[in-house]
Formats: sequence, C-alpha cells, structure tokens
Amino acid sequence: MAEQAFQVDLRGVVDLLSRHLYASPRVYLRELLQNAVDAITARGDGGRVAIETGGGVLRVHDDGIGLTEDEVHTLLATIGRSSKRDELGFARHDFLGQFGIGLLSAFLVADEIEVVTRSARGGAGVRWTGLSGGSYRVEPAERDEPGTTVTLRARPGSAELLSPPVVAGLARTYGSLLPVELTVDGVPVAGDGPVWRAAHRDPAGRRRALEEYCEELFGFTPFDVVDLDVPEAGLTGVAFVLPHPVAPSARAAHRVYLKRMLLAENVEGLLPDWAFFARCVVDAGELRPTASREALYEDELLESVRDGLGEILRQWLVKLAETDPAALDGFLGLHQLGVKAMALHDDDMLRIVDRWLDYETSAGPMTLAEFRRRHPDGRFTTSVDEFRRLSAVAGAQGVGLVNGGYVHDPEIIERLRGLDPDIRLGRLDAAELTTTFGTLDPAVELALRPFLAAAQRAVERLGCEVVVRDFDPASLPALYLTSRDAQFQDELARARDEADELWADVLGAVGAHSVADRAQLVLNHRNPLTRRITALGADGPVEPAVQALYGQALLLGHHPLRPADTAVLNRSFIGLLEWAVHPPEARE
Repeated sequence: MAEQAFQVDLRGVVDLLSRHLYASPRVYLRELLQNAVDAITARGDGGRVAIETGGGVLRVHDDGIGLTEDEVHTLLATIGRSSKRDELGFARHDFLGQFGIGLLSAFLVADEIEVVTRSARGGAGVRWTGLSGGSYRVEPAERDEPGTTVTLRARPGSAELLSPPVVAGLARTYGSLLPVELTVDGVPVAGDGPVWRAAHRDPAGRRRALEEYCEELFGFTPFDVVDLDVPEAGLTGVAFVLPHPVAPSARAAHRVYLKRMLLAENVEGLLPDWAFFARCVVDAGELRPTASREALYEDELLESVRDGLGEILRQWLVKLAETDPAALDGFLGLHQLGVKAMALHDDDMLRIVDRWLDYETSAGPMTLAEFRRRHPDGRFTTSVDEFRRLSAVAGAQGVGLVNGGYVHDPEIIERLRGLDPDIRLGRLDAAELTTTFGTLDPAVELALRPFLAAAQRAVERLGCEVVVRDFDPASLPALYLTSRDAQFQDELARARDEADELWADVLGAVGAHSVADRAQLVLNHRNPLTRRITALGADGPVEPAVQALYGQALLLGHHPLRPADTAVLNRSFIGLLEWAVHPPEARE
C-alpha cells in the first residue's frame, strides 16, 4: 500500500496558533522582526530593518541574506520543518527562530502574506504569496538589492494592529535592544543596547540610570540594584530588589530578552523560589524559548542559570552584611522571609539570620546570637500562642524564651545546633517550667492537703492534676501547663471524637499504647486571690472556684476549649453566682 502524505488545513493551524500557542495576535510583529534579524545575522554585515505603515498595510524591509527560489519553497511553504533550516544555517544558536512556524503568525492579522526576496548568494528576485486558505504561489519579482520585504494587508477587524501607533509601540517593546538599525516610518526605535551595558563615567551615574530604567519598566525605585552575569548561558542583566514587602507565594515575573529580542515581560521561573524579593531584566544568548516564544524551556541549562542567579543574590547579601549593616537591616525588615528560606539550606545565610535578624524573646527583641549570649540554656517555642502564654512566666523565672512560632523559625533554630555543637538552645516543654517554680513550706503544704483533695475532685474528669507552687508574676492566679506528649494525646482525643467510626477506631489504636503525663493546673500561692481560695473551708465554694481558675487559665493561655471545658466554665460561673447570692449563713 502506497504511503500518503498528511493534508494540512491551514485555517485550522492558524486557529490553533491563535487560540492555544500565542497569547495575543500582537506577536505577529515580533515574529517578523525575528525573521528579519535572523536574515541579517546570516549575512553577517550588520544591517537595517525598516517598517512602513499606513492605509492598513504593513511592510517590513530588511537587508539580510535573502532567499533563493528553492529556499522559498523549503522555508516558507513547509510548516514546522526545522531540519532543512539547520542545513541552510538558519537554526544555529546565533539565530532567534527555531520552529519554522513564526511566519504563520502573520495570518492572525492578515489573510495574505506577500514576501519579495532576493538572495545575497545570487539569483533573481522571487515573490511568494501565501493565502490563509492554504495555498501559495511563487513568481519572479523585481528587486535590485539582496534582502526581503514582507507585506501584510489587514483583514477586517485587524486594522488597528497594523496602525502606525500600535506598530511603533510593538516595535519598541520587542525590538528596542536589537543590535540592528530599526526604524518605524523613518523614526529610530532601537536604542543603544541594554542599559546595564551602557558606559558611564561614574558608578553613581550608572546607578541613577538603572533606577530610572526600573521606574520606567516596573513602576518602583529599587531598594538596590544587583548586576547579573551567567557566562554559560550568555546571560547578563540586572536584578532590582523590591522596596516593599511581598508575599513569598507571589510569582515573580521577569523581563527576558533572547539575543536582544524581547521574549516576554512576565517570565516566571528565572530565579529560585526564595528570591521573590527581586525583579530581573536579562538578555541571554543560549537559553531556549518554548514554541510560542513567550516562556523559557525548562531544561538543565535553565536550572543551572536559576542556581547561578541565586548564588549572585546570595553573595550580594553576604557582602551587604560585611560592608553595610544598616542597609542589611533595612532589607531584612522588608524581606526577612526570603532570607529565612535561604537560611534553611545555606550556612552563610544562616549566620546572617543568627547575627542580624531580630526575634521576639521573653527579654524583648534581639538577635538569636545575642539571646544565646544572655541565655546559654534558653528555650524556644514552636507556636506563637505558646510563646504568648508562657513568655512572662518563663521570664519571671529567669528562663529565656524565643518565639519560634513563625514560618521557617523552628527549622532555622534547629539548624543552628548543627552549625555549632556548643549551642544549647532547645525546644521548650511547658511542663519543664514547674521545675523552676518555688515549693511551699512543708507546714503550709500539709495544711493545704484537704483543699488539694477537694480541688482535684473538681477537675478530675477533665484529665487535669492540681498542684500549688510559688512563682512570679504574682498577678497570675493559675497556670495551665501540658507536656508535648499530653498535647498530642489531647489533640488525638479531639480528632477521635470528631471522626467517623472507622477513623475513630484507627485513632484509638494509635493512642492505645501511649501513657501521657497529665496536664497540670498550677495554682500560684503568691497570688492573693489564690491564697483566699485555698483557705476556703468545707462550706466554701471550692469546686466552682477551682473550676473558674481552670477556665481562666485556659482562656489566658489561649488553649483550645473542649465541650467539657466550656460546660465546666459555665457551671463554675453559675455556681459562684449562686453562692454569692445565697451564702451558707443566708441559708441558716
């Protein structure tokens, strides 16, 4: 059976391009500029691209290498064929085009494409006319000089995209850095190349020029400007450090040029995720675009570039710490999350965080290095709520406490111990605090035994043990403390109560073999109210009073309330009201 060739529905291909490959029909001009610059590069003598507009007609002239009639058939009439382009030298890394489909983008704005070309390698002029219906014709044409002219006539509804102001704006957007002479209706468009490569007599003048460039592109004056250079990808550029905080989850969008042609203004994935505090403008010679030329192709080179740019930003921060501590302080105030993210994997960044970043501690804000100097045996919490309920108590007992409850903090503090084995900063177990509290005089403790027995009965079904200690601050009547194991068992019990029958059995099996320390309600004998409650006789409201202290300790400590806790808190309030209204002497 004879082989048959596929039949291509060009209208269908154009519809596919417009709906699924290119984000906007405006890319047609970028593709025409791409072809013109490739032709000039192939000729090797520098060159000129002149764009003419008017009357719904667009003409793009270049003095590049041009095409012979055979090449016209090969390059203009075969969709997506790149192997022949390789043979002819048009797909080497020096050229912008790779996929053999760029010219089809002109069908997004026109129903007809006319190409008049003459090869610099000899031969007569040729006219190729392609129609969106899927046909084309080739005929001789008059052209004196080598080069190519592409002519488009706007289809109905596309005239604006070929209008002089829109074409001039697109040419500036895509081609302002091109290394060729580029004009639109006689007005120069291409500038003097990348602003970061421009020669300046003094560093301050260069810095001002780059700041103005950032303000024009991104709308902000950068906190700092970092030069970028990754030779293996032929990449140069600048990173602008944002002058305001930004969410770490925000996707940073960068302006990327490939061989001086704009790829896109919102390219993602150029920097490591932790470097969300920078916006880049780069030009690369070796990175590969996707088929739509609106994003970078994810390959080993891009991964290497990402690592290289991350290293440059890391070195900038290290240098800032060594030479300008005030500037580093300002940066950390804006972008500490990015630095913390780096510190999880980088020892230099970890040292910067340790030495320069302020943490909330029981002794006020200070760096981790300063905290360890003051509290060699200090502790840290892994939640903000735990720090808030224990910092005052810990501080009053002389136990230094760090708030490690924010993102990345527990991992950073744990990593510090790996950096220096002499660091003794460890995680706090709240139950440890009871070992720092003062014990009562034996005679006082003996006198309190009847009260403690009654108090224990009041909270027994709540899984809590009552103890009396002497501690600061004296204004705190009671403190609810629980070990990490007890917390886990409590959370497991709550999850079991809320789960369906199957999961309740599974969770029950998980906790069946664990014996947790009981939570403690620590009554502060130094507090006057607590002392009056412990002095209540057998006729006093011991049960509602102790339960009220229990409820208050839960609330002040920001502990989650179980249904049983809420019920006890309500009963204690009602019980105390009833006792106040009808004390024992009123009942006699």
